[in-house]
Amino acid sequence: MDILSLDISTTLLGLFLGIGLAAASGFRVFLPLFALSLVIHFNLGDYLGLGLLSESFSWVGSTSALVIFGVATLVEIFAYYIPFVDNLLDTIAVPLAGIAGTIMVASQLVELPEVVVWTLAIIAGGGTASLIGGTMATARAASTGTTAGLGNSVVSTTETGASVLMTIFSFVLPILAFILVLVLFIGSFKVFRFFKKKKSNEIDT
Repeated sequence: MDILSLDISTTLLGLFLGIGLAAASGFRVFLPLFALSLVIHFNLGDYLGLGLLSESFSWVGSTSALVIFGVATLVEIFAYYIPFVDNLLDTIAVPLAGIAGTIMVASQLVELPEVVVWTLAIIAGGGTASLIGGTMATARAASTGTTAGLGNSVVSTTETGASVLMTIFSFVLPILAFILVLVLFIGSFKVFRFFKKKKSNEIDT
């Protein structure tokens, strides 16, 4: 495909949408997938002003995928309120978030060559979801250590709420979603620096 013939605005819109959904996957892996499945299954893309979905990802809108993602979303949300299980889930959720984030971006880049699609998907989608997922896992671990797990429910509720908001913004206002992702990047780096500095101070003492 000739890159020079691309509709830049459509491609950027798809990229922003994908990155926004990838960020939402960093908070909750299956919730954005379920939302995307709903949009595709009920043909809501035209009403939301969204571009076409890559044909290789049409399975996301199938009835079976809709049911599986719906059940997985409910299980994931409620499982994070179970003490100790939430920390265990983080070890699985972070790599899964990277995969989900990659799928989110790849599914929206219809007009680009395959090599460009997957490069952007892995870096922008997988990287975004993994960074946010890792940040929240760090925050949960800190909550577990300082509150004996009592504050973990607050972290879990915040994650679910953030995933819902990021998913909505991604579909309705993709550009705003992308800006929020940039803000989240800055916040994530600050969180990692804070805990790295704190751990370094503990070692020195």
